[in-house]
Amino acid sequence: MSDKEEYKDFLIKENLSRIKNKIIVLSCKGGVGKSTIATNISYGFAIKGFKTAIFDIDMHGPSIPKMIGNECVNLEEKNEDGRSKPYKVLENLYALSMGFFLKNTDDPLIWRGPIKVGLLKKFFSDIYWPELDLLVIDSPPGTGDEIISLFNIIGNIDGAIIVSTPQDISMIDVSKSVKFCKMFNIKILGIIENMSYFECPNCKNRIKVFDGNASEKLKELYGLEILGELPLDPDISKCSDIGRPYIYDFGKKEGGIIFSNIVNKLIEKIYI
Repeated sequence: MSDKEEYKDFLIKENLSRIKNKIIVLSCKGGVGKSTIATNISYGFAIKGFKTAIFDIDMHGPSIPKMIGNECVNLEEKNEDGRSKPYKVLENLYALSMGFFLKNTDDPLIWRGPIKVGLLKKFFSDIYWPELDLLVIDSPPGTGDEIISLFNIIGNIDGAIIVSTPQDISMIDVSKSVKFCKMFNIKILGIIENMSYFECPNCKNRIKVFDGNASEKLKELYGLEILGELPLDPDISKCSDIGRPYIYDFGKKEGGIIFSNIVNKLIEKIYI
């Protein structure tokens, strides 16, 4: 190993030593709302006083820049040694995403495994990470290069949150995520079922938009806790589109209360 590589490994270890807890949001299925959930629980941790960062490792479809309301970030804040710091969203919340480094937000990233691995290492060596209580990792769908490489780089993950939807077909994908976590000895903190139901604005009845009861079946099959069942609420997607935290702007709505309860459960699981 060259002196340069040894120095980079030193910087990675130094950065990781400043991060107390690392949790990852997973699903083998795309389009289930991982980024929305990762963003809102990150805001939730920050609102409750925890110094938090959200790290978007979805290199081909980074969503976090839009969801935090800034797609044109320049990492101008520097450490004493000249390394950039993650983008400061709030006093207690930071963010880092591949999306910050794209010239145009709609440019495709056509990279293969080795380049992506190299970039992940750079995110932990060339970026100066501050002292953090929690690092929330928003992952791409599946169990590919980014996730495996991340595990190899940072070592221990303190817990995984698996995102599901009600359809029975999602059981196949979630089961893959569960088995993947077991292969890497990662504790599963629980399942969040997204788009679980729609609440009629007039009669307030809950309407099951999607057939199936995947989360309950997964709970029975693997003994996993359902952390929360989020509604299909148009305000959630609106907040994502305008870069506002739903958990804050709509904290008194049913979905906002559910998000807050999920955050409380996660804090208990992580800090007990």
